Amino acid sequence: MHRFVGTRVLSRHAKRVFTGDCKGHAFSNRDSHSLAFCTLDAEEVSGSRSTEVLNLVQGEWRGTSRWTDIVDPLNGQKFIAVPDPSADEIKPFVESLHSCPKSGLHNPLKNPERYVMYGDVSARAAAALKQPEVSHFFAKLIQRVSPKSFAQALGEVNVTQTFLENFSGDQVAIITPFNFPLEIPLLQLMGALYMGNKPLLKVDSKVSIVMEQMLRLLHQCGMPLGDVDFVNCDGSIMNRLLLEGDPRMTLFTGSSRVAEKLAVDLKGRVKLEDAGFDWKILGPDVQEVDYVAWVCDQDAYACSGQKCSAQSILFVHENWNSANLVPKLKALAERRKLEDLTVGPVLTVTTEHMLAHVKRILEIPGAKLLFGGEPLENHSIPEIYGAMKPTAIFVPLDEILKDTNFDVVTTEIFGPFQILTNYSKNQLHMVLDACERMHAHLTAAVVSNDITFLQDVLGRSVNGTTYAGIRARTTGAPQNHWFGPAGDPRGAGIGTPEAIKLVWSCHREIIYDVGPVPDEWTLPACT
Repeated sequence: MHRFVGTRVLSRHAKRVFTGDCKGHAFSNRDSHSLAFCTLDAEEVSGSRSTEVLNLVQGEWRGTSRWTDIVDPLNGQKFIAVPDPSADEIKPFVESLHSCPKSGLHNPLKNPERYVMYGDVSARAAAALKQPEVSHFFAKLIQRVSPKSFAQALGEVNVTQTFLENFSGDQVAIITPFNFPLEIPLLQLMGALYMGNKPLLKVDSKVSIVMEQMLRLLHQCGMPLGDVDFVNCDGSIMNRLLLEGDPRMTLFTGSSRVAEKLAVDLKGRVKLEDAGFDWKILGPDVQEVDYVAWVCDQDAYACSGQKCSAQSILFVHENWNSANLVPKLKALAERRKLEDLTVGPVLTVTTEHMLAHVKRILEIPGAKLLFGGEPLENHSIPEIYGAMKPTAIFVPLDEILKDTNFDVVTTEIFGPFQILTNYSKNQLHMVLDACERMHAHLTAAVVSNDITFLQDVLGRSVNGTTYAGIRARTTGAPQNHWFGPAGDPRGAGIGTPEAIKLVWSCHREIIYDVGPVPDEWTLPACT
């Protein structure tokens, strides 16, 4: 089966030649600091040392007649060129999609040795990512295109490495976002490949250079060049490619608006992991206050809030009022600084838009700014991106629930922004009503060790990935588990065997009836 993922093309100037064997190590024999698979120095990519991304189709890295320049999110300089194919240049991708039979490249009865091959590829890639030089390369490259702290970027690499380690051993498409340039596309891509699909991969062009380099590593680790196509293009060309290529299934991770359009255009043959306005409820049992405050800060503001699982609204039980929670949150938020990228550029929302949203929320009766609400200072982040201090606004619960306010309060701002509100013991039903009315049900957290309280909240909520207990968070999973939304039959999962089977496979039953026919059988009467 052919599925779509997202790809890019070759250099404008010359073919690149790579050597190396991932069975032993991921380094070239030139020097110990040069990685055999990579085509750039992650720490030197800049306006003065720009680089480019290529598309991969039918086993060949290619360029296009037009190119788009990606600007450095920290200073606005043009530093990466990505292919910008015209409508005429997508024909090879369409042909590649059509070339894969519905039975896929392998299945339990066809080319089963490829299961072993991908087990080997995964093992070799996991071993490569475990090498400090390789993990450092990808972490630094992630930081360059999707600025976040080194710890957050390295964590993404480590999650990816663990996934490959755990899984050592048809025609579809995969479209993934900017905020996790390695983890999300790689996990979904490998799931598609494990199940015998021939994927087309499309990653947000702002960060696609990360997956281009990862594909080169996978090739070095034994993945056939023709197994994955990789495309960089604008949205309209991508939409046309999908309509002409007609993949059997498309996995989309990104905004709800695009997700709904794809669902219509592709006649429902989609799996979606779209936006999430994610909630956290602090229960009546107040304990481990410093730890809970730290997790709330991480959930709301790590990666500058650019996670689909980021904490968007915090419901605080009245028992926490005497615990100085808000001052602790404010102090933690103020530790974040641009210098170490613990706060940084917001790649999909401008400063102007975020400040306008803050102003609109503060017009609600009883709303007040708890901290933040101002642009970052002394920076060179271009105006096409956002730059705002970590922000929290208090809004009274009864005001949140009003029809005139609910939609604006629960609008997801993909940046360092959250809503706080308080509730009393007798208002829990109002909190759960708010959760019920939200449209996206991705992650949630119930911070409590009160079993009765947990049972009540968990039994009346539906979020697909819900953390429970005093250490509950909405981001930064403590272990490998299912991650995905609930309440929508189109919902996709990631990270587990169950997720891979749901998204990248389908159920088929073969019933053998080979005889023998009983000796005493005679022709029965017509029925």
